[in-house]
Amino acid sequence: MNAPVRFVVDGEAFDVVKDGDSIHHTWVSGPNANYGFSVGGSGAASFTDEDIRSEIRAFLAEIDPRTGYLID
Repeated sequence: MNAPVRFVVDGEAFDVVKDGDSIHHTWVSGPNANYGFSVGGSGAASFTDEDIRSEIRAFLAEIDPRTGYLID
């Protein structure tokens, strides 16, 4: 597993780790410790930084601002 790389997107910080065909995103500035998401599959290994930012933006768009978790 690689060392995390910090991405700041729309004012929110994520530690991103590429691990084979998976990319793990931990929302370090979010209200819930260790919350985040992962993307997997053969295409994930070739994600660019802009692809990663796009995935983070899509995740943030689905967050309930009252809870800090994905909208049910």
